[in-house]
Amino acid sequence: MTLAAPDRTSSLKLKMETREARIGIVGMGYVGLPLALLFSGEKFRVTGFDIAEDKVSILNSGGSYIVRILPAAIQSAQQAGFRATSDYSHIAEMDAVIICVPTPLNDHHEPDLSYVIGTVKSIAPHIHDGQLIILESTTYPGTTQEIVSPLLEAGNLSGLKVACGTSGAHPSVHVAFSPEREDPGNDTVDRRDIPKVIGGCDPTASELASALYGAIFRRVVVVSSPAVAEMTKLLENIYRCVNIALVNELKQLCMRMGIDIHEVIDAAKTKPFGFQAFYPGPGLGGHCIPIDPFYLSWKAREFDFRTRFIELAGEINTAMPYFVVSQIAAGLNNHRKSVNGSKILILGLAYKRDIDDLRESPSLTIIELLREQGAIVAYNDPYFPTVGHGRHYDLNMTNTPLDNLTQYDAVVIVTDHSTYDYKSIVEQSQLVVDTRNATKGIDNPKILRC
Repeated sequence: MTLAAPDRTSSLKLKMETREARIGIVGMGYVGLPLALLFSGEKFRVTGFDIAEDKVSILNSGGSYIVRILPAAIQSAQQAGFRATSDYSHIAEMDAVIICVPTPLNDHHEPDLSYVIGTVKSIAPHIHDGQLIILESTTYPGTTQEIVSPLLEAGNLSGLKVACGTSGAHPSVHVAFSPEREDPGNDTVDRRDIPKVIGGCDPTASELASALYGAIFRRVVVVSSPAVAEMTKLLENIYRCVNIALVNELKQLCMRMGIDIHEVIDAAKTKPFGFQAFYPGPGLGGHCIPIDPFYLSWKAREFDFRTRFIELAGEINTAMPYFVVSQIAAGLNNHRKSVNGSKILILGLAYKRDIDDLRESPSLTIIELLREQGAIVAYNDPYFPTVGHGRHYDLNMTNTPLDNLTQYDAVVIVTDHSTYDYKSIVEQSQLVVDTRNATKGIDNPKILRC
């Protein structure tokens, strides 16, 4: 006998509260895999879906391909029922499905939703009545209701509709958006303490998503719609993007004025109100901050609105790798050398310290720009034995050991990994270009801070 909608909802909520609900997470990357481990830690049976067979194989063998996630964590999750698969037919066995796939930019800096669209089309034939579908991938306001929901309805074979308003009599699925708030490398905040924002297409979707996430997060924040939740994520990251652009611009001004921007920031942050410290760098990296402003700017055009302030911040941050290369050239020039023909070692490929994530890393752009100018470039990063081809780079390089640093005309600190002995690096090098203030406290004329 088919349960009426209110009974289905109550039954699924009970399964979530008793940890009997089956959870499917699509995308076993930097967002999906940690989320799967959180659910497994609460004794949920989790199935991880990914189109990459090598990832599926590694996970099912109890291994890990993300440095900060130890194999022991995968093995512990397996004891709670975790498994990985590339077979989307198993979506039919899930009570809730969470989509955590990439949403990059294309070559024209426009949203690329191909991973989301492909995923929704793959799961749509297997969804069932009463199921909860949640999108976590960062995107522009309207994606959940304008793209995900119609694709789910068009792709299933049972005539299921996405529940909206207060109706629920027709066989339906419940759809919500809940933005991921991952911060790779941040060990100061427990993931469970990061509030989970939820916006459902209907009240039942919000209710179910709250019950689900409430099992692993200490606080859920329900908003009125998926669009509000989508905009919330963009605001969080655009806030950071704009403030980083501000200090990146001020850094360049301070350099001309002979002022240390880091000393300025350290003094300013002693104010107990009205100021939050942001720090300059060689450019933005990661999946969110360099990308999210362009998502919103693109969507704003639909409403005849230009996000000039946001676009300017994006331009400043995008230009930072070019500024770094100009400073490398200036440093070499002071040593009567040109970029063309110089041997340059890049320290750090990851977009931030102590992680194994290359997404949108400014190091990649800096390497390509130096190569274009004729430099002989090598790199060292303890997290990347090799780096080959990606969406926006084609380097094909191998990690270089940190020995015989005198052979390089310049050593450039792009990612300030904590494993580096900066004092020793400075002593052994001819010229050190420091883009991260990693050599703070070291007084040596070899250092060019930029």
